[in-house]
Amino acid sequence: MIRTLLPAYAVARETTGELTGPELFGAERRQAAGALPLRLAEYGTVRRLARGCLAELGHPPVPLLRGADGAPRWPAGTVGSLTHCRGYRAAAVARTRDADGLGIDAEPRAPLPPRVLDQVASAAERAHLAELAAGGSDVPWCRLLFSAKEAYYKVWYPAMRCWLGFDDAEVVLAHGRHSGGFVVRPVPGGARRVRRDDAAFDPAATGFPALRGRWAAGTGTVVTVIAAPAGSLPRPGQAGRTATGRPRWAQ
Repeated sequence: MIRTLLPAYAVARETTGELTGPELFGAERRQAAGALPLRLAEYGTVRRLARGCLAELGHPPVPLLRGADGAPRWPAGTVGSLTHCRGYRAAAVARTRDADGLGIDAEPRAPLPPRVLDQVASAAERAHLAELAAGGSDVPWCRLLFSAKEAYYKVWYPAMRCWLGFDDAEVVLAHGRHSGGFVVRPVPGGARRVRRDDAAFDPAATGFPALRGRWAAGTGTVVTVIAAPAGSLPRPGQAGRTATGRPRWAQ
């Protein structure tokens, strides 16, 4: 699904099962040492997919390690994104001459628990979801909203190098039966922030833009994709802040 949502300059691979070869690099095995078998399988599969994407762009196989913040480190001259959920794994890569960032996310095709929705969606977003649901589709709009924010964060973090809370971004989804578009934009607020040094942080004042994305709903999975064209994002570290904590999207 993800391959069909990306622009032509991006390369993507996806699978509904685990890939067992080729062998992981030693540095990757050491990084994943002690992981539970399921987590280790996910870790290996998305890296094998990513190396396949890089090969299509002419890059030799290299270790794809997580940094201290949990985000994957991509070879010079490339940007990419990884995702996995129950029954689905995917990777996407592009050259930096074509894209400033890529964000992909996959989630189970099921509604979010109400307590989770309350944590990730504002009152305005919940009203928007209710309008979408009234359109008669069986798409789990709340899950798509969550996924769209995850994809946005994967583009935000490499450029800004700082944490973004769920209430720091707002999503507007376009109605569709099986696929459609969406927009995510940074907003002031951060009402759930608890760190004193984050209290005055206004994502909307960073210069980071609203970004358009695309979504699709499959049999058991929903996916979202954001591709930021080259020249569209602030330079890395422009926000002058460091990350706090590990993002959910650490792969």
